[in-house]
Amino acid sequence: MTSHPPSSILNPHTILVRGTNWLGDAVMTTPALLRLREKFPKAHIALLTPEKLADLWKNQPALDEIISFKAGENVFSVGHKLRAGKFDLALVLPNSQRSAIEVWLAGIPQRIGYARPWRDFFLTQAIAPRVEAVKMRKRSLAQIKMLVAADVNRRTSEENRAFTSAATTHQIYEYLHLAAALGANPEPVAPRVQFKANEVLGLDWSLPQHGRRAETVIGLNPGAEYGPAKRWPVEKFAAAANELYRRMSCEFLIFGGKGDIPLANQLCKLLPVPKANGHVVSLAGITDLRDLMAGLKICSVLLTNDTGPMHVAAALGTPVVALFGSTSPELTGPGVPGNKRHRLLKSDAPCSPCFRRECPIDFRCMNGISVETALKAVLAVLAEIPPEEERHDG
Repeated sequence: MTSHPPSSILNPHTILVRGTNWLGDAVMTTPALLRLREKFPKAHIALLTPEKLADLWKNQPALDEIISFKAGENVFSVGHKLRAGKFDLALVLPNSQRSAIEVWLAGIPQRIGYARPWRDFFLTQAIAPRVEAVKMRKRSLAQIKMLVAADVNRRTSEENRAFTSAATTHQIYEYLHLAAALGANPEPVAPRVQFKANEVLGLDWSLPQHGRRAETVIGLNPGAEYGPAKRWPVEKFAAAANELYRRMSCEFLIFGGKGDIPLANQLCKLLPVPKANGHVVSLAGITDLRDLMAGLKICSVLLTNDTGPMHVAAALGTPVVALFGSTSPELTGPGVPGNKRHRLLKSDAPCSPCFRRECPIDFRCMNGISVETALKAVLAVLAEIPPEEERHDG
């Protein structure tokens, strides 16, 4: 295995990038795509992506072509579709066996991706894992109980519960490392997706029936597709929102997918702020991907769990206050690691991150993040928010 590009792939004319399958991961690949475009400015670069994510890549300057595949479409169909592109080189970003088989079936002569069991045969260059890479392994119940017992007397201050992501372990470096195998610059740039102002203005729900009543729009994202271990209690979302409304003139947009509709409805019921005049609008289950981006774009700040919309908001230039429990801000925090525009909050729970879908004990990681801590973080972001024309750096 090697991380150095062989001479046969130093000057490809056509490049296929096999994209990732999840929204947050897709956003985190944008620095690698931008560096790839920087390295090969004249190459035709196409992205293979699940159909559900195709709209994310609209107007992306790093790409010349988007090739999508439907949910349930088999590898032979995808491989046949790719053959028409006659690509010189494929860069495989996911670690799955399927993604390597797809480009092999397409007959692409150079196929680069991370070395993993059962898939190296389908690659022409298997890249060794980064030394700094951290695997997100689920902790067992026994490990969690051991960590809690060992840490029973340790305490940390409330001030130490907000911190900035470390720059050496973040997931965007995994994708940059693959691009660097082709000679691209491995230094990070901010994740960025493209969205134009006229797309926002064209959406009916972006302005309540009688016009916006407040300049400050606060987004609330109480769901998390991965599971309840990533969700800050909805009652805490409501308490923070109600206190914000008490302190300032603001409106709320509630985000979520179809599966989050019950959660969004529960949050709406817990918000006694005036709803009839458009101060609270729930978008859960009614937005496609571009509509989601439009809603996130007009927010002054997004209070969110660790989810795909968190990454999209940061990539659009919207500051986020992100709540981490079962996952790690060092690995999957929003934006470029170290960007202080965002506030990353976690408690001092010794068992966090456990990377489990559901908490097997008392959910101390999320319960340990107080409403007051989140409120202070949102207010701090609002106090430092730059002018609209400067809100572009994720």
